Amino acid sequence: MESPLLHAVLHHPWAQLRWQLFVIAGTLILGLVAGVWLERPTRQADGWRNALRAALGRGVGLPVVAVLLLQFVRHGSLALLRAPLLKLALPVLAVWLLVRVASRVAYRMFPGSEAMRLLARGVNWLAWIGLLLYLTGALPEIIEALDAFSIHIGNQRLTGWTMLRGAVSITITLVLALWLSSLLEGRLLASPLEINLRLVLSRLIRAGIFMVALLVALQMVGIDLTVLGVFGGALGVGLGLGLQRIAANYVSGFVILLERSLRVGDNVRLDTFQGKILDIKTRYTLVRSSGGTESIVPNEMLISSRIENLSYTDPNVWLSTTVTVGYGSDLEAVLAQIRETVLTVPRVLHDPGPSAVLSNFGADGLEITIGYWIADPENGTLNIRGAINLAVWRSLKAANVEIPFPQRVLHWGSEQGPNGLVAKAAQPLPQTPANGVEGSSRTDGA
Repeated sequence: MESPLLHAVLHHPWAQLRWQLFVIAGTLILGLVAGVWLERPTRQADGWRNALRAALGRGVGLPVVAVLLLQFVRHGSLALLRAPLLKLALPVLAVWLLVRVASRVAYRMFPGSEAMRLLARGVNWLAWIGLLLYLTGALPEIIEALDAFSIHIGNQRLTGWTMLRGAVSITITLVLALWLSSLLEGRLLASPLEINLRLVLSRLIRAGIFMVALLVALQMVGIDLTVLGVFGGALGVGLGLGLQRIAANYVSGFVILLERSLRVGDNVRLDTFQGKILDIKTRYTLVRSSGGTESIVPNEMLISSRIENLSYTDPNVWLSTTVTVGYGSDLEAVLAQIRETVLTVPRVLHDPGPSAVLSNFGADGLEITIGYWIADPENGTLNIRGAINLAVWRSLKAANVEIPFPQRVLHWGSEQGPNGLVAKAAQPLPQTPANGVEGSSRTDGA
C-alpha cells in the first residue's frame, strides 16, 4: 500500500503543495504567538524570551492553537478540506499535542516520580511510532492483522484492533483529564478563595473530570454503559459491608473541608500529639509536630473524637513556666522585674503582655508562675520556654535574688520524751545543691 505522505507529495503539483505549506506555516506561527502569550502568565516568566523558551519546551499552547486553527481553516472551503498536506498535518499536530500534554501531566501531577516520567516517555514513543506507521502506509496492514484476531464475550466480538483502540482511547482520555484537572486545580489554588473551599472545589473538579473521562472512554470503546448499573449496585453493597470505614474517611474529609472546623495551617492537639496541619486529603489529614514528626490521622477520627484546635479563632497560644525565689525577697520588685525580662525575649507578644503572679507558698520558697503569649506555636514551644527560663535566671542572678535549692532538716533529741524517744539537740542536715557544691542548710521548724 502506498504511503499517504508520498502520495500527497508525488501526485500533486508543486504550486498546490506550496500554498498548503504556507497555510501550515501560518498556523504554526500564530500558534507560537498564542502559545507565548498563554505561557507567560502560567510560567511566570520574566520577559518574552523566557516565555518563548517555555512555549517551545513543554508548553501546550502552541499545539493546541495550531490544531484549532488548522481545523478551522480546513473547513473554510471544500478545496482546503480535501488538501492532502493539510489532512496529514492534522494528525501530526494532534500527536504533538498528546505528547506535550502527557509530559506536562507527568511533571506537574507527579513531581519527582521517575516511574511516571518513564511512562510518559513510553506514551510519547508509542504515539510517534503510530504516526510514523500511518504516514508510511503500514498502519492499515497492521490493523487488518489485528482484526483477524478476535475473542467472543457473550454476544460481543472483540478484535485485537478494538482492544488496542480502546486502550489508546482510554489512555488519551485519561491523560487529557489529568491535564485539564491539573490546570484547573493550579488556577483554583492560586485564587484568593479560602483554603478549605479551594481544596473542596479542586477535589470535586478532579472527581467529576475523571468520571466524565471514564464514561466517554468506555463509550468510545463500545461498552454499553447500562452494564455499569449492575456494577454500581455491587459497589454500593461492597461499600456498605467491607469498605464502610474507608467510605467514612472520605465522607469525613469532605465534611471537614466544607464546615472548616479544621484548616490547613491550624495548630491542633490530638490526644498527646500536637502539631500543624499540613494538608487535608480526602482520606486522611497530615499533621506535623514542632519536632518534625509527621502523623497521618484518618479523617473519621477528626470527626468522632475531641480535637483541640489551638488556632481556630485566635492563633495566639498561652504558655507558662515557674520559678522559685527565697522568702526574704522583695516580691513586688521581683514580679515587676520578671515581667520586664520576659518582654525582652523574641516571639513573646506585648499585647496581651506577660504576667507574673505568686502561685504557691512552697516548702523551699515562693513559687512564681510566669504566663506569656506567642503567635507562632508551629515554630516550637520548648525553645521559647528555655529562652525565657534563661533570661529570668540571668536577671534574678544579676539582681542578687535568691533562687533556693531544695533543703530538709532532721531533728533528734537527748532527753526522754513522752513517747519514749531520746531527744538531742537539733542539728541541720547539710544538703548538696544541683551543681554539686555543698551549701548551708536552713531550719524549717523547731
